[in-house]
Amino acid sequence: MNDSKSDKDEAPRETANFIHHLIDEDNRTGRFGGRVHTRFPPEPNGFLHIGHAKSICLNFGLARRYGGLCNLRFDDTNPTREESEYVDAIREDVSWLGFDWSGREFFASDYFDQLHAWAVELIRAGKAYVDDLGADEIREYRGTLTEPGRDSPHRNRTVEENLDLFERMRAGEFGDGERVLRARIDMAAGNLNMRDPVLYRILKAPHHRTGNRWCIYPMYDWAHGQSDSIEGISHSICTLEFEDHRPLYDWFLDALGVHHPQQIEFARLNLTYTVLSKRKLLALVKNGHVTGWDDPRMPTLSGLRRRGVPPEAIHDFCDRIGVARSNSTVDIAVLDHCVREFMNRTAPRMMAVLNPLKVVIENYPEGQVEEMEAENNPEDPSAGTRKVSFGREIYIEREDFMEDPPKKFFRLAPGAEVRLKHAYIIRCEKVVKNEAGEVVQLICRYDPETKSGQAPDGRKVKGTLHWVSAAHGVRAEVRLYEHLFTEENPGDEKAFPDFTTCLNPQSRQVLPECWVEAGLARAKPGERYQFLRMGYFAADKDSTAERPVFNRTVTLRDTWAKIARKG
Repeated sequence: MNDSKSDKDEAPRETANFIHHLIDEDNRTGRFGGRVHTRFPPEPNGFLHIGHAKSICLNFGLARRYGGLCNLRFDDTNPTREESEYVDAIREDVSWLGFDWSGREFFASDYFDQLHAWAVELIRAGKAYVDDLGADEIREYRGTLTEPGRDSPHRNRTVEENLDLFERMRAGEFGDGERVLRARIDMAAGNLNMRDPVLYRILKAPHHRTGNRWCIYPMYDWAHGQSDSIEGISHSICTLEFEDHRPLYDWFLDALGVHHPQQIEFARLNLTYTVLSKRKLLALVKNGHVTGWDDPRMPTLSGLRRRGVPPEAIHDFCDRIGVARSNSTVDIAVLDHCVREFMNRTAPRMMAVLNPLKVVIENYPEGQVEEMEAENNPEDPSAGTRKVSFGREIYIEREDFMEDPPKKFFRLAPGAEVRLKHAYIIRCEKVVKNEAGEVVQLICRYDPETKSGQAPDGRKVKGTLHWVSAAHGVRAEVRLYEHLFTEENPGDEKAFPDFTTCLNPQSRQVLPECWVEAGLARAKPGERYQFLRMGYFAADKDSTAERPVFNRTVTLRDTWAKIARKG
């Protein structure tokens, strides 16, 4: 998706939210000249997650709705935590969601010279000073919510002394943490963010873009608003935790007398059975709890993509949960519902047996092969049909057979009949067991008059099973995924000081001996399917023609839809 007129015309207009109302009022009054220019400003210190998707869809969506622009800007002000790998991953994720920033890619580091010049301007105006207090001392001097802060002993240095010290900071004369540049605002302010915040700290670390050119780096609060101003942003959309930072955002811009965007805060996404803290996600990766940032159990966009989640489902999810001013937690079943709805409409139907049990049809001619007609998607007649090979030996799901079934078991059992999807009705005649007494094979007979799936004599067969030909199917590996955490709110640090104690040991199950239709050997990574009766799956990046690998994206059962209907 790009910013062309055709895309804007075709894109659905989401339900208006409070941000739309604010922008509508700005446009009515002529503020910003009727322009709408937003930005998505990720810090390249990790991979993006589903919470970022909400912000991406919001910022790019606002630009689309109002015929404006949206920049992609990397907040790269902390060289010790940032990597080019993360920059590349962020670009890929935003593009995968369908957004095109049309060359408007920027970095906070693009503005280091201007930010430094503006810092010097504040010093000259007596609005900033160099402080020798360490980080712990600054916190101590800041005071509390009920007690005012205390002035630093260095707060009243002369302009000349501050200019000299700041230049020496930039020149690398002092060590890390030895001095900082602070704004001179109000140490008694009720908002702690206004109590002489730090603008620059000494950090002798190479930067992924500027190398060793700088050894002082701007703090987020100093870089963010000024970067917005430089880019001509009209509406700076951020999450609710920055609401208390807005007075500081405004103070910096007013003190410099530059273009002043409007900061608007919205509630961030919280999702059940999930953590969306980058710090915690990084810990999962570094400590080997997952296989990487793109582990299909991760809430990262790369993990969701690998699991097979379609970007369209994420758009639908973001539209459904809406944009609000108050924090809340969304049931992860809502996301699953959006995935399931999209894949039900679009995913081709295929047959795969995950826990195989061999069936020999003793009265079917040896060596005979029939090509059965199978519909690709009953929700989409245009998807057409395919041919599925059928022979004397097939595999069915082990749980589709019981030797001593309960009364309402409508699958296969000794003497019972079932219908094979797209094929014949079969009857179980004999059970073959190994020395341990385990069922290893079923001997069945088929009714050649039931190729249509119906018995010509009118007898009723309630059960319909999927199957795969033993001679024509392909052995595959299937990976089943559950929630990564067993607790609904694993990020609650009071309840779970160590969130890893909530990890679900059953979150990943590998089934190495599955059988799938031959056509699935050609599945390319990311291609999605419904395995009949088993759920929705996608080919993994590890998949090859010789050894297909599929990840379960979501199960067939939709708990959220049932809850929604009851409500």
